[in-house]
Amino acid sequence: MAKDAIVSAELASKFATEKETPYTRWVAKEGLDIIPSIYVESLHTVALKPWARRGGKGVYMNHDASRTSNDCYVCEIDPGGKLAPQRQLFEEMILVLSGRGSTSVWNDEGAKITFEWKAGALFAIPLNAWHQHFNGSGQEPARFVSVTNAPPVMNLYEETDFVFNTKHDFKSRFAGEPDYFSNKGEQKGLLLDTNFVADAVNIPLVNAKERGAGGGHIRFSMAKGSMNSHISQFPVSTYKKGHAHGPGAHVIILSGEGYSLMWAEGEEPKRYDWKVGTMIVPPNMWFHQHFNTGNTPGRYLAFKHEVVSVRNAQGVPKAWISRRIGGDQIDYVDEKPMVRKLFADELAKNGMQAKMDQAYEDEKPELAAMAKSA
Repeated sequence: MAKDAIVSAELASKFATEKETPYTRWVAKEGLDIIPSIYVESLHTVALKPWARRGGKGVYMNHDASRTSNDCYVCEIDPGGKLAPQRQLFEEMILVLSGRGSTSVWNDEGAKITFEWKAGALFAIPLNAWHQHFNGSGQEPARFVSVTNAPPVMNLYEETDFVFNTKHDFKSRFAGEPDYFSNKGEQKGLLLDTNFVADAVNIPLVNAKERGAGGGHIRFSMAKGSMNSHISQFPVSTYKKGHAHGPGAHVIILSGEGYSLMWAEGEEPKRYDWKVGTMIVPPNMWFHQHFNTGNTPGRYLAFKHEVVSVRNAQGVPKAWISRRIGGDQIDYVDEKPMVRKLFADELAKNGMQAKMDQAYEDEKPELAAMAKSA
């Protein structure tokens, strides 16, 4: 994708009103801010405002690249507090950032389930099911980050009463199954079909050599929804291959320290440092690349909508396929020289050296196979 085309103020003013949507107007009525989210240094400390309707504190994080596909918000529940019950005609996935508590989920038929969670838990809310979150501590607040596909739903229907107060049980999504939020699931290749992960920071991963650096990967299908997510991890002193995809992937750092480079095609990369709790949201079809300069493996969770995954005819995301054969992933050998130099310099500051030689070697047979089939 070419660099962002900035036009004159006069031309931009002619389209200014179109930046406002039913969704953005709804957030404003909630009394909350929408802050830019290409880069949020820490979800743990991002400033929140009172959220009267829900009974907690919150902030929305969004940007033009994803405002029509999905959104993100951080919410905090006071010690000993709870949020108001809610149902909604949009999907939602939640990562608990800090604290402990419980969530009750029920339908109009009266089937109700309550499950407990703590920091690191990952779960999804079934479509249009009633739910309520409780803080299990009387001393500490509980904070979570959520990604939803509210923007297209709000923009389509506009009537908030319809979105939040429609009486209908989607029984194929949730029918009160007693084990619905048990910490289990069926693994199908890279995909884990589950509704609850007790500890996203330590869940075992599947080898994903195609992404480089000997990393691990797991993908989630939760609450039978159209949204999805994945966790990736890569070792100390390594980095992943650069790639691009559609808008709306909210990348949340679960462990490690390092930085990411992001750039639109034709522009120079910009650097964004990260640590546990940082969130990075690559704009539509911007290339991005993640580098581990800390002394522990780097692990991140990417909350996203299916619109992110531009796929080939076989159903493989093009972000996993080399640009040499029509994909959107940059092979190590095709990187700009500054990529390796910057990584070596950053590691040196910590008295470390890159451990990328094996990754570079592992790529050679793949490149040879591509050349042979061309």
